[in-house]
Amino acid sequence: MQKDIYPEISVVIPVKNEATKIRACINGILSQTVPVKEIIVVDSGSTDGTLDILREYRIVRIIEIPGEQFNHGETRNLGVRNATGEFVLLTVGDAMPYDESWIEKMMTVFAGDSDIVGVCGQQVVSHDKDKNPAEWFRPVSEPKVTKYKFTKEQFNALSPFEKKSVCGWDDVTAMYRRDILVKIPFQYTTYAEDALWAKDAILAGYTIAYCPAARVYHYHLEDAEFSFKRNYTVMYHMYKFFGIVYDIPKTRIIDYLRLVNLLRKAEGITMTGKIKWWKYNMELKRGREKAILAVRAAIERGDDFFDKQHQEICGRPPIPKKA
Repeated sequence: MQKDIYPEISVVIPVKNEATKIRACINGILSQTVPVKEIIVVDSGSTDGTLDILREYRIVRIIEIPGEQFNHGETRNLGVRNATGEFVLLTVGDAMPYDESWIEKMMTVFAGDSDIVGVCGQQVVSHDKDKNPAEWFRPVSEPKVTKYKFTKEQFNALSPFEKKSVCGWDDVTAMYRRDILVKIPFQYTTYAEDALWAKDAILAGYTIAYCPAARVYHYHLEDAEFSFKRNYTVMYHMYKFFGIVYDIPKTRIIDYLRLVNLLRKAEGITMTGKIKWWKYNMELKRGREKAILAVRAAIERGDDFFDKQHQEICGRPPIPKKA
């Protein structure tokens, strides 16, 4: 596919209070080797100057909704319904393209197989001192495109964790054929709308693809409360979507040694900083372990209890701290 005949691409970005990151996000999109037709931003009540920055860009169209109306599924559907391109690229306001060929890499996958309806990329974390060194991007092999297509019988025969692997979708960096995304919209859900969409697309008989070379920088600073809520809602949805029940965590010396090694090798971080990040990772570990125990206890009490408790804990999508 030649660059001058790429189909029209609409970008849809849900946003709230991203004044420190949104300019890098938009500029990164505009610097791509493949141009986009429009950038549609669905803002759910920004008060930090995000909207003022967005209005500097003629290519950006803003749709404003009240904060209480935000939903990971339906808010994205709103943007898609307003899009006019043949393809829709989804990302978020605090993500930034890894390189100038981010969009081109996804379009190349589409061009190679007309049966593919969606292409998902990869999030990575930059080597910055204000980001957890344990999460820094450290590639170990060349990225390869993976495609999935199943009959309903084949998919349903997979194990819960195999289903989760197939549907490890991530709409921080994902592109779709718009007509399919209109036909199979995101479901109304507080979390994991992307994994559920992948499952719906697979069950409808479509082919989805993963292109880990199509990367974006994206990072959330967490605390124990956010870690607990995020893990709880992820595990809730993984149980509902795929039947996954996570094992009670075990203390393994090798995990601690791996973290020590990662922190030891983190260049540009002082010893004081490494101690801080050690404590930070222990805090995240405690949040995840607490979530696993709470989820397992809720499952034992039945789906009605689990649904009620999830609504109480995560009725609103967990909001990460701003890094």
